[in-house]
Amino acid sequence: MNFIVHGASGRMGCILTEAIRDGGKHGIAALVSPEWADAPEEKRYASLSGVSAAADCVIDFSNHAATRELLLWCEEKNLPLVLATTGHTADEREAIAGAAERIPIFFSANMSVGVAVLATFAKTAAALFPDADIEIVEKHHHNKLDVPSGTALLLADRIKEARTDAQYVIGRHLDGKRTKTEIGIHAVRIGSEVGTHEILISTGNETITLKHEAENRKLFADGAIAAAEFLAGKAPGLYTMQDIVS
Repeated sequence: MNFIVHGASGRMGCILTEAIRDGGKHGIAALVSPEWADAPEEKRYASLSGVSAAADCVIDFSNHAATRELLLWCEEKNLPLVLATTGHTADEREAIAGAAERIPIFFSANMSVGVAVLATFAKTAAALFPDADIEIVEKHHHNKLDVPSGTALLLADRIKEARTDAQYVIGRHLDGKRTKTEIGIHAVRIGSEVGTHEILISTGNETITLKHEAENRKLFADGAIAAAEFLAGKAPGLYTMQDIVS
């Protein structure tokens, strides 16, 4: 497969580019970043509009603000899209869902297969302990913009499938007793932390702790490549990591 890396000059874009080249299994059709001037001989482009090379999939590690333009271009080219960005607005999510009616889109707040497994465990535990208190703590580097993380919300959403009356309390900061239906979500921003997500489930008599630690960012690149491979030959639709692990 040949990939277009959108957001190629960013930290994850660079890691993804290196992973593709080192893997030896796939190729790079184009590297796109608004920070660059067009340099076709190096497969570098300032925008998608300059890309004419044949490709099998676009992998996006840019910024959610670029979503609408990216969706339109992929629809025009009839190309599958892996969206690996976070922080999307409600309108952007609606646009993604609309585009997925016409092209296959893989959309996940976290490209780690391990996190998808964690989410499955969390849903199972929440169902088995319907009266337990549940809290989610996420840690990321001090430059991360969105709070809480997309992964923390992904985990909470999976738990909510078993706790349909759940309400999210993000960054508890007011006095008052904890309610029975709430899921607390807490964000820590510190140093160069890659990403840690911990789910605490307590009945009052026992506590279950589910935890995932990202040791380096290459795991997200590997997951994005696996997502692109998964999309090959798929019909239009919106796919997630749960489709890979199920």
